[in-house]
Amino acid sequence: MAALQPLPLPESTALETPAVLRQLTRAHRQLAELKGAAGTIPNESILIDTLALQEAKDSSEIENIITTEDELFQGDAVAAQFPTLATKEVHSYASALKLGFERVRAQKFLRLGDVLVIQSTLLESRTGLRTLPGTPWPMWKP
Repeated sequence: MAALQPLPLPESTALETPAVLRQLTRAHRQLAELKGAAGTIPNESILIDTLALQEAKDSSEIENIITTEDELFQGDAVAAQFPTLATKEVHSYASALKLGFERVRAQKFLRLGDVLVIQSTLLESRTGLRTLPGTPWPMWKP
């Protein structure tokens, strides 16, 4: 596989400006604080699950899938019981997000099969790829 070439930037583009370096220092400090706080939580996955749910909730609002924080945390993904259909969809989104993250972390990339598994988690079906002319239909393998 060929290595990707870096995008060309004009030589006049200053990347290490004082403003950028100040923000970098601030971000580094805040990440260190978060890392320290996360280390005090007995089960760090609680923090990750909460962040995934919040991201799923905010992203779903773009598609007019609206749920409240209360409904979101009343939902029980293990028992598959949710107060609203929107809450169920947000939980599915969060599950797909975490699955994708785990696959990227383990493999460092995503294959088409991974994308199809993530899609099936999100949609709770094996919809697969669109069958438009010129679009190959691969074998669906989880």
